[in-house]
This record gives sequence, structure tokens and C-alpha cells, in this order.
Amino acid sequence: MMALEALREGLDLEVFGLLTTVTGAYDRVSMHGVQRSLLHRQARALGLPLFEVSLSPQSSNSEYEQKMGEVLTELKAQGVKAIAFGDLFLADIRAYRERMLQGIGLKGLFPLWGRHTTALARDFIRRGHRSIVVCVDSKALPSSFAGRVYDEPFLRELPAPVDPCGENGEFHTFAFDGPLFISPVAFRKGDVVEREGFVFCDLIPTEEGGGVL
Repeated sequence: MMALEALREGLDLEVFGLLTTVTGAYDRVSMHGVQRSLLHRQARALGLPLFEVSLSPQSSNSEYEQKMGEVLTELKAQGVKAIAFGDLFLADIRAYRERMLQGIGLKGLFPLWGRHTTALARDFIRRGHRSIVVCVDSKALPSSFAGRVYDEPFLRELPAPVDPCGENGEFHTFAFDGPLFISPVAFRKGDVVEREGFVFCDLIPTEEGGGVL
């Protein structure tokens, strides 16, 4: 959300759409575990088209590069000139993205690069953005953090080594409301389950226009 906000306001760029990976067999966002129906609602609530890269479960890096490359090539043919990422400080990840984009003839944009993560986290909350923690790495955080709203109490209770923006993969979130949304994405919290060292809180779509439970 902060990267999208920076593109629109700070850089005054036209945002063509949203791009994400999904695990087709599970019908969920890769790594986050969020149901695709909620992903689609999120895109509609932000007023942007959604472009999906469908991956197989346990997909290899070569599969990721091939399928991502196909979608990026299609976007370039539609006039897209750059792909933006919300990366903050992992230089190896940034270099990897830039190499991949260079081979396709696209530019990489990193509007939040170098921002102090604690300040960015608090700015996110101060600006009225709202999100919920949907995935936790159990090696970094207790399972009780899964399903919590991303707010000041959450930040205060994070163990010291954990990045407040989850930049090292300690946790992942789903944004459901805030200044960029036309309307909130309605859901209720479902089961919390652990798989292969990660703890997921399922989000169940509820009637659009309803509340967040």
C-alpha cells in the first residue's frame, strides 16, 4: 500500500495494474495463503486491474521465472514500461528483480527503498492503512501473531530481531482498508493452521459491504 501510494503521490506515475503470484492448485496467493476471491475483491476496492502469475505448488525458481517472464512480456506489449516493488533493503532481491526485468526490457522501481522500517511501519498506521497478519514464520514469531491486526500494539509486542515491516519474511499481511480503498474488503477470520514451519490464518470472504470480523 505504501509503495502504491508513493507511486501515485510522490512520483505522480500512472499505475497500470496490480501484479501478484498465485498457487493455482490451491486457489490462493503464493506464500500468503489468501483466497483468490479476496485478492480479486482487494483489486476492485483499489480500482485497479489485477494480473496473476499462476504457479504450481512447490514451484521451482525456473518455473517462476518462465511464467513471470511471460506475463511481464505481455504487460510490456500493452505499454507498461516499469514494474514497481515494495522492497526496502534486501539488495540481493533487488538485484535479482532488476536482472530479470532487464532481460525483458522493463525498468524496476523501488519507491520505498532505504526507508527506515520502524518509521515506515508507523507511517503506514498513521496514514490509516489497515492490514491483518495472514502468515507467520514460526521460527521468528509465536503462532499467536497470526490473525492479528497490524497496529501499534502489534509493533510494540514484536520480538527485537523481527523487522517491523516483515522484510525478512517473518510475517505477511493482507491489506483490507485505508485511504486508497474505495470500500473495505469484508471478511472474517477462519482457522489458524501450521504447515511446513509457517502459521496461516485463513480469511473467509463475507458479504461485500459488510464488516471485518
